[in-house]
Amino acid sequence: MPLFTSRKQEKKVKVTFSNGLLFVEKPDGKQQAFPLEWFPKLLNATDEEREDWVQTDNGIHFSKIDLDVSF
Repeated sequence: MPLFTSRKQEKKVKVTFSNGLLFVEKPDGKQQAFPLEWFPKLLNATDEEREDWVQTDNGIHFSKIDLDVSF
């Protein structure tokens, strides 16, 4: 009997920072912007801390500063 597995396709978003904003671009091309003042940890984070993120089911998680951003 064959074994079937269903693997969720990984969706990658693009994360960038500019002019005091966090930009998240979804795979469909839609972009959301969030003011960094909403996330003081992210506002004060180094470039290295900002670059260390993973996509989650609800948004993104910045590992080094333990911060979740939902979208």
